[in-house]
Amino acid sequence: MTITLHRGDLPETVDLGPLVAVDTETLGLKLARDRLCLVQLSSGDGTAHLVQFDRSGYDCPNLKRLLASPNVTKIFHFGRFDIAMIARHLGVIARPVYCTKIASRLTRTYTDRHGLKDLVRELLGIDLSKQQQSSDWGAPELSDAQLHYAAADVLYLHALKVRFDELLQREGRGDLAEACFGFLPARALLDIAGWEEEDIFAHS
Repeated sequence: MTITLHRGDLPETVDLGPLVAVDTETLGLKLARDRLCLVQLSSGDGTAHLVQFDRSGYDCPNLKRLLASPNVTKIFHFGRFDIAMIARHLGVIARPVYCTKIASRLTRTYTDRHGLKDLVRELLGIDLSKQQQSSDWGAPELSDAQLHYAAADVLYLHALKVRFDELLQREGRGDLAEACFGFLPARALLDIAGWEEEDIFAHS
């Protein structure tokens, strides 16, 4: 594992290719209250690039360009939250996207355990530590444990996508998954606009 921490923006020289794993770390899970602290990126080669913000501003043109690029597919786990945080703080809509949590819900219907730790253990045989999940991501200096935790959240998403592509094809749900992925940015914008808890498709 190679971890590179960048402060404020991704260097223009970093090329992560057409398929990039993305995750975020925030001060909490409330869109209207909590700030974006960190964006993690990986091209699936065992290397993670972490962009840390001081939260006084989010002037990061290189990162924004990558996240908004129509030529780069962004792989998320529970992309609904990450896409909303990115849209709210960076002002860009990440698309096209692939979400391993949606893929899991569409294929692993024998369980209700769809967390990243569960997927990586079952499908890849790797145990992830989640000890740093609730740590202070707004700290000016992140610990080695935080950096390794943050990197781990993106290092395995490419391998998970390969497995889920196989499962989606096996179950005949690939087209349905693509439709869900296409709608995901709109779902994130609904959350930002105040429809987090309301199902707009419900009858009543």
